[in-house]
Amino acid sequence: MKKIPVVYWPKKGSVELNAQRVFAQLGEEISELVPLKDTGPEIFDNNDYLIFGCSTVGADNWQDAYAGNPWTALFKQLEKQQADLSGKKIALFGLGDQIIYPDHFVDQLYTLKNEFVQLGAEVVGKWPSDDYEHTESRADEDGLFVGLALDEHNQEDLSEERIERWVSDLLSNHFVG
Repeated sequence: MKKIPVVYWPKKGSVELNAQRVFAQLGEEISELVPLKDTGPEIFDNNDYLIFGCSTVGADNWQDAYAGNPWTALFKQLEKQQADLSGKKIALFGLGDQIIYPDHFVDQLYTLKNEFVQLGAEVVGKWPSDDYEHTESRADEDGLFVGLALDEHNQEDLSEERIERWVSDLLSNHFVG
């Protein structure tokens, strides 16, 4: 069986911590942990199932955070290659702070979902949004986030349980075959 890449950015901090948790839950027999800057469009060549983890930075940090953003570089490379991700199943997890930034909690999940869907991929692994205190999120579609939402600032005690349930759902219902 091919390994499921758990691709994440940024390195260090909560995104990497939770990427390691997802990787551990999947197990090293079936997954590999890959920082986004250590890969590129080739990650899609031999993988039908992929997991991507991201953060949503606060408005006060947006300009600095998105200068040289490796997510933007990845999608530009895929577009330049006219990549077709049809047949690929992609699951997303994202981190944010629902209290300090309640108006755009885990918005980056929405951005990644749209980019992958435009390239033909199927985004799987939705997550209920009812146990969060955000007021707005582009990633919240009819009561479901487009991927697993994590908040290490306000609900860190729930992250491991959420990851366990989410990964179990992915393996049982989406990443089969």
